[in-house]
Amino acid sequence: MSSAAFDAMAARVRNWGRWGDDDVLGTLNLIDDAARLRAAASVVSGQALSLSLPLSEAEGIQLGFIKGRTNPSMTMTRINVAEDMAPDGPRFNEDLVTFSMQAATHLDGLAHVSVDGHLYNGYPADEIDELGSARLGVHHLGAVVTRGILLDLARARGVEMLPAGHQISVDDLEAAVEHAGIRPVPGDAVVIRTGHMQHLAPGRPLDDPARDLLAYSWPSPGLTIATAGWFHDHDVALVAVDTMVFEAYPCENEEDFLPVHVLHLVEMGMTQGQNWMLEDLAAAAAADGRHAFLLDASPLRFTGAVGSAITPVALR
Repeated sequence: MSSAAFDAMAARVRNWGRWGDDDVLGTLNLIDDAARLRAAASVVSGQALSLSLPLSEAEGIQLGFIKGRTNPSMTMTRINVAEDMAPDGPRFNEDLVTFSMQAATHLDGLAHVSVDGHLYNGYPADEIDELGSARLGVHHLGAVVTRGILLDLARARGVEMLPAGHQISVDDLEAAVEHAGIRPVPGDAVVIRTGHMQHLAPGRPLDDPARDLLAYSWPSPGLTIATAGWFHDHDVALVAVDTMVFEAYPCENEEDFLPVHVLHLVEMGMTQGQNWMLEDLAAAAAADGRHAFLLDASPLRFTGAVGSAITPVALR
């Protein structure tokens, strides 16, 4: 069961068949050579900024309320070990990492969500098995490089961060566009800053209350059903946010559970990013007024994976 608002928006933004019956990329099809050249043209100073949180068990942001989404852990498998064929030769160090793809800064691929037995483009949900999604896995995405547009919703409102539970509206997006002085065009990625991820910044000890989502980001600010139409109208290729939930939570309507996930991933075929760390990028944009940048958000090419931990980079 879904709300009338959701059903109307789903019908409006559905991209099934837009790029062919066998399409697996969704809105990433909009990233063409012209989009990448536009990204390159946005580089002015050469400043490079990482937009990711650290992959660390001690600094992980997961609090255990999403089953299976555990913080990354790393184990050294070799410490100063020589090879048998050269016992007096150089010593080697190697490590092993275990983590959930969605545990830190990540992309959610199009196989992350299904509804009514269907994935994006009408593919059946039951084709996903223990090996993931052969058809919609992130290994198909390749290099995700395009122009990014930072929409700093917090600064556009003159605040450090949006209020907890703030439901981001189309008017909020338009105000941030006016603040940035640039409007996204087809193939751009939109990166949205609410200001909340700064409270999960690297280096905070586990018992620091500033890490606690229940204290700082709950209810969660995020996108609403109406904004899906805005992204569709602008032909945005990818959208990323600096929150864990991505959309407003609790949800807008009692009948809908995480409706923006469904609208983006299933109906539109638009890849999502979550847990992005945007404070350095936002500070740089505030200092020089440049909100456009070259974005590299390429996923790890794990065959069948329905999402990927990434280290997105903004080149300004």
